Amino acid sequence: MKILVLNCGSSSLKYQLIDMKDETVITKGTYERIGMNNSFITVKQDGEKIRIEHPVKNHEKALKFVFEDILMGKEYGKVKSLSEIDAIGHRIVHGGEKFKEAVLITDEVIEKIKEVIPLAPLHNPAALLGIEACRSVVPDMKMAAIFDTAFHQTMPKENYMYPLPYEFYEKYQVRKYGFHGTSHRYVSGRVAEIMGKDIKDLKIVTCHLGQGASISAIKDGKSINTSMGLTPLGGIGMCARSGDLDPSVVTYLMDTLNVSTEDINNILNKQSGVLGISGVSADFRDVEAEKDNGNERAILAINMHNRIVAEYIARYMVSLQGLDVIVFTAGIGENQIRIRKGICDELKFLGIEIDDEKNSIKGEEIEISSPNSKVKVFVIPTDEEIMIARDTLNLIK
Repeated sequence: MKILVLNCGSSSLKYQLIDMKDETVITKGTYERIGMNNSFITVKQDGEKIRIEHPVKNHEKALKFVFEDILMGKEYGKVKSLSEIDAIGHRIVHGGEKFKEAVLITDEVIEKIKEVIPLAPLHNPAALLGIEACRSVVPDMKMAAIFDTAFHQTMPKENYMYPLPYEFYEKYQVRKYGFHGTSHRYVSGRVAEIMGKDIKDLKIVTCHLGQGASISAIKDGKSINTSMGLTPLGGIGMCARSGDLDPSVVTYLMDTLNVSTEDINNILNKQSGVLGISGVSADFRDVEAEKDNGNERAILAINMHNRIVAEYIARYMVSLQGLDVIVFTAGIGENQIRIRKGICDELKFLGIEIDDEKNSIKGEEIEISSPNSKVKVFVIPTDEEIMIARDTLNLIK
């Protein structure tokens, strides 16, 4: 069976076609700058990476091009007919409290996803564009919605409630939801496999460190705490996002700068974090290079980031009542050697030791802790797409 996984942004469309017999990726690609004159698609298959300039006006046109000219095309085609694709799995960022697990997409499901848009105004509308585009191009195809928030629905109430008037939760669903759930679920399950242990016997902290970043505490194979909150802005400071703040910072800045909610959201989401502190870049590679040059703000940005991540790991030992293993994943977690080292150095008091030679490896599954470390530390490349494909396959079965 073949499952197509789609992840739609406001101007992008990522896809992977996966053969579920052996879970191999047949082809994958990314359509970028959809709706602009310079939109293009990058296709990766058969060990090659091909860039195709093909402007499209919207997601429907982009998807039609992917189906007809890429998946079934003469030059790059991997299927003779769309009937060879058994279903499509869509990544949906926010399911609120309405979705605790993956579901097959129906009119009712679409309406419920729309109801949650205020909680994810940047992400959910983009996902809906992808769903509607599929309904137009392949109307008879079975489709599933897989939610980033679903994995965290196992958190106990004391871990997801905010200390606000209770009616705000009852009336407006203001609470912590958490994100990157598909990634946290994958790497926590995978580390248990690698260690040859039942996941229910492990107390795990997973660190998804990318452009968006979140830390999760996983016990008995379930998420019991996570750093992101009502939206993906909460938690640790990220590449360009602020993370947690004293709430008065927001109201103070709005009054002082005389800016709107849209303006302050832009500052907190796109001008803060490592970018805001360093003044250099939202890319950790650039900031680390400036740190090496003695740039004091770059040094501060890196040190702040590492300290905050380490503090979250230590904090979650309370929820877990211990700690057996730490997992680093996503772009920064998988590839930034010195960031991993810096975070773990902050945790030496817990008996955590890193093997520098093992830690020099990028983007591969590997244990980077030394034999003497009291807590195991692993790097595991995430695979959200295979989790989406598995969930989709289970639903159509």
